[in-house]
Amino acid sequence: MGAEPTSESTGSGFALAAISEGMVGLHKEYYGKGPTQAKTYAVNDTILCILKGGFTTAEETLMADDKVEDVQRIRRHFQRTMEDRFTTLVEDALGRSVIGYMSAVHCDPDVAVELFMLAPADEPLNGEHEFVDQAS
Repeated sequence: MGAEPTSESTGSGFALAAISEGMVGLHKEYYGKGPTQAKTYAVNDTILCILKGGFTTAEETLMADDKVEDVQRIRRHFQRTMEDRFTTLVEDALGRSVIGYMSAVHCDPDVAVELFMLAPADEPLNGEHEFVDQAS
């Protein structure tokens, strides 16, 4: 598979691994290129995914031509298109509803952030999972 997952958590390690690896998979499938690293954090009713690497050659070409805002705008539009897929991934992994989703992309360094707010639950989530693509 070319990936080396590592996980630290209090009972949510498999779910966080599913989110990290699922986010990388969705990016690869729909963007044509995926992040080389993904780290997912769970803090209470919040899931934070930090995705590093993954701009396409076309996006890198635009950024080299000082069209960073165009790349950010395209990514924002596409992330809105992907919202249902992203939130379904998180809901399926955790068995909890996502009630809010926010997304941002930064060009230098190459980082995307996906933030999910979960419906409140009695037991808070705490943990982290890191996915590193060794093949990249």
